[in-house]
This record gives sequence, structure tokens and C-alpha cells, in this order.
Amino acid sequence: MSNHLARAYPTLGNALGTLALADLPTPVSAHDVTFGGDTRCVFVKHDDVTGKAYGGNKVRKLEYVFERARQRGATRVATFGSVGSNHAVATALYARKAGFESTCLLAHQSLKPGLGKALRFHQHNGTEVIRWGGSREERVAVMRQAFQGRRCWVIPLGGSSWLGNLGFVNAGLELAEQIAMGELPRPGRIYVALGTMGTVAGLALGLALAGLDTELQAVRVTDEMFANDAALDRLIGKTAALMHRYDPRIPADLAARVRVVCRHDFYGPGYGRTDDTTDAAIETARELLGLTLDTTYTGKAMTAMLADLPRIGANHVLFWNTYSSRSLDVDDSMPIDPRKMPGEFARYFDSG
Repeated sequence: MSNHLARAYPTLGNALGTLALADLPTPVSAHDVTFGGDTRCVFVKHDDVTGKAYGGNKVRKLEYVFERARQRGATRVATFGSVGSNHAVATALYARKAGFESTCLLAHQSLKPGLGKALRFHQHNGTEVIRWGGSREERVAVMRQAFQGRRCWVIPLGGSSWLGNLGFVNAGLELAEQIAMGELPRPGRIYVALGTMGTVAGLALGLALAGLDTELQAVRVTDEMFANDAALDRLIGKTAALMHRYDPRIPADLAARVRVVCRHDFYGPGYGRTDDTTDAAIETARELLGLTLDTTYTGKAMTAMLADLPRIGANHVLFWNTYSSRSLDVDDSMPIDPRKMPGEFARYFDSG
């Protein structure tokens, strides 16, 4: 059974079902990494393969969110992101598989490879793509037009809500079982990217619920306005409180048991922007760990882990890979239909 949370807390599981999307548990691999003659064993949790069609950390969240949408009679799901958002891609792809129509409200971003492919996917998938931005009044007007009267379930940016966070509470329990089965020792530290914070909030609570005395290193990859210690504390507290409300067997003080350190020193030049240090870390991960990482999220989390390795003693270290290693099934020669895409997005198709 892949839903460890429902198995351990059936009252919660019966109240909050899931729509099976992910291939769980995701595997763990071990790698010897040598720095200055000192060899360390680094473990990797492969959430890059959470699904056969598309991996990454969003699939775990969508299992809970989609089931709630189904229960509430929604026929369409909608979410937000930038043009190349992995969350938007995962939401639209799995929405179609689950029988929902999908709407993605996408904002402009800096040009980089892969953006054209993401938009081609949305066109091929039948995603309704809407330009997102402007003043508050303009955004409210766009949302009204996109959502009202359409039996639409709205998913927050990154899928990070207390409900979506449960996917990573379950992930923490999943890791605890893998440790109990001898697949890896208990890690002293886990490194993971901190974006919209749902992955970190859920994982921290799952580790605490499992009784694992493991420190979660949350490496901030977005502006501190959106990801900061106070906001993360609130999200953890809300998720824990609602879990306890649904099932009183969940400890009332669960939020106080988490061990999270927010790392703000690897953000670099900005969201989605890289520097020489991050580029070097991505190359090291490819050479030594066999990982393909992105410059926005996992590359910066890897930079933090590699910087810390020489000085964290004998503690076992685990890197949680949240970047999909599944290739989108998109034909790059597919013609662009301008009727299915905001005209101002045309420039992204030249970026691959």
C-alpha cells in the first residue's frame, strides 16, 4: 500500500481520499562522493520518477487535490505558474488522465531552453492557456472570466495548500518505511528546494510524524517575499492543525516537532537565474550522481548540499530530487495554432 498516511491514520485516510496518480514508493540510490580525498556516501530520493508520464514533486500533491475536486463535482481544474512551469505541466497532464479539463494561467518569464516545449505540450494536451499578469484588478477580472460558472477547482501556485501538502506527509512516512526496511540509514540531513513551500511543509511534518530525528535543509529558490521562515511556520501549523482536526490521533503538537532549517544563502541572482556556482553543482551532480537537475530548483538545493558536505561530519545525507526526469511526449515539429495560445507567447517557441 503506497498511502502510508491512510494506513497509519485510517480516520484521516477515510475522510481525505486520494486519486491514484503516482508510482510509489520512489526509489533511493546510494553514491560515493569524494571531496579532497574524503569519500562520503550520499543518498538520493528519486521523486524525479513519481509518474511514468511525468515525474517531479507535484504528482504527490495532485493525488489529494484531484480527489477533493472530484468529490466536489468539479469538471475542470485550474492553476497558475510561469510559461515553463513544471507544476502547470504536471497539473494539465494528469488532469487529462483523470478526466478533468484544465486551465493554466501563465505569466511571462525570462527566455531559456524548454519554454517552447512546455507550450507545445499545452497545445497538444488541450490545455486552456491564459495570460496571467497585470494589476490586481486585471488579474481578478481574468480569474472571474476563467472560473465562474465552469465547475472549476482552483489549485494554488505549486499545488501548495494544506491538502496538497499531505502528499509529502505521506512521503515522509514512505521514507521512514524504506529506512526500516534497510534500504538506507537514517539521514542526518535532507536537502530539498524551498519554492512554494508545500513540499517542505509536508515532508517536515511526515518526518516528525514518523519520529525521525532528521534535519530538513530547505534551500530557498524563490523571492523571500513568497518563501520565508514565518510563512513556512504558518503553513506547517495550518497543515498540522487540520490533520489533527480530521484525526485526533495526529499529535496536537506535531508542528512543534519539526526540524527545518531555511537556507537563504543559495538563492543567487534571482528566481530561475543561475550563476557559476550553481552551474558547477549541476555538472557535479551529473558526473557523480547521474542526475539531471534544473537551474531553478534542484540545482540550487544541490549547491547547498555540496557546499556543506566537507563540514557536516559523519552524518548521512540525502538529496530529495524533485525535478522530473521523464521527457514530455511532444513533437517539436508540431505547428503552432495561434488560436490556442496568447499571441504574446509566440516568442517562447524559439527557445526550444
